[in-house]
Amino acid sequence: MSELEWLAAALVLTNVALVALRSVWNYPFALVAVSVYAIVFFEAKLYSDMLLQGFFFALNLYGWAAWVRARADGGVPVGWMTDRARMGWGLATAAAWLGWSFLMHRYTDAVAPWIDGGIAMLSITAQWLLARRRVESWWLWILVDLIAVPLFAWRGLYATSVVYVVLLGLSIDGLIQWRRAAATAHAGDVFA
Repeated sequence: MSELEWLAAALVLTNVALVALRSVWNYPFALVAVSVYAIVFFEAKLYSDMLLQGFFFALNLYGWAAWVRARADGGVPVGWMTDRARMGWGLATAAAWLGWSFLMHRYTDAVAPWIDGGIAMLSITAQWLLARRRVESWWLWILVDLIAVPLFAWRGLYATSVVYVVLLGLSIDGLIQWRRAAATAHAGDVFA
């Protein structure tokens, strides 16, 4: 466990705690965290997770702008997806996982291309839905956390594995908080 990994872990925990509270101030922490984690994952040969950090950087910039525009006095408004949108996102995520993981398996020396690819594609979908303020993003983050904990522990990234255990708790709390906020602010509203 490097000092760099510990720094990244602390930044991610701060970021996710602020996301669960629907605070737009989560984004500065996210931008620094993903930059540091790109280095950590490169050194661990988890290339899908390394490349994922670049995507997270760009999507966090988008999310920051979207949240600032949507911010209200009571926090950032959140809502539910339609059934059709859920199905579309699910199919697209599965297709992306299969395609990406195949490429990582075939063309790199990645140590766990299928599991790492699954984490990456689920994370992309979850982050995109989070930027669009969809409650369902938290279900995906919970799944990512459950898959990531043993993978990172296996690769010796113990601090990151512990972070993902804490993120699991924060994701459950985020789901509870966002469900409550969506029910209060948008009784029955759903979004694509």
